[in-house]
Amino acid sequence: MLMMKTRFSLVFLSAIVLVTPACSVTKPTLVAKEAMLVGEIRPGMPAIDPNTAIYELPVNAGVSYQDVVESLKSISEGLNFVNPANFPIGEHMKLRGQDPQGVKEVHSFCNLSMGTEIILDHPEFLVFAPCRIAIYEKLDAHKKLKLYIAMDRPTFDLKSIKHPTERAKRSAQELETKLLEIMDRARKGDF
Repeated sequence: MLMMKTRFSLVFLSAIVLVTPACSVTKPTLVAKEAMLVGEIRPGMPAIDPNTAIYELPVNAGVSYQDVVESLKSISEGLNFVNPANFPIGEHMKLRGQDPQGVKEVHSFCNLSMGTEIILDHPEFLVFAPCRIAIYEKLDAHKKLKLYIAMDRPTFDLKSIKHPTERAKRSAQELETKLLEIMDRARKGDF
């Protein structure tokens, strides 16, 4: 009888051990799937960190600030984006007697055919509109100013919306993918 109870206990314990890992695997899979809402990057671009709103790219060597600005304008227009406003933050800092330590500015972009679904389903998402791409200089590893381009990722911003619709998720992903393309091409000085 004791042997039978021991066998039963072992079988019961084995069943618990076998079931427990299966349950614990389910949660990370769901979390990982949710974290995958990001735009698609082009070949040669660094991976997107899904834990931050900022996606940053160094501007290629030999590409000037003016090249980046002209590229942004040309490429965005070709993809049906409008550029309703630019904010020369560095210039405003200079007017106040502060050294901006290189270029510091923000360019806004809007494409209502891509972002409409988000705004229709979640009007509060307007706080993130229009989309922004920053151009700035900061010190690199060699203590020299290096030009960068970065954006606030729409898919990350969508995490601020409770229960976003599938349509809004698709729209944010499409919008982010196009903005990533614009950034990648602009950092190379493409038109």
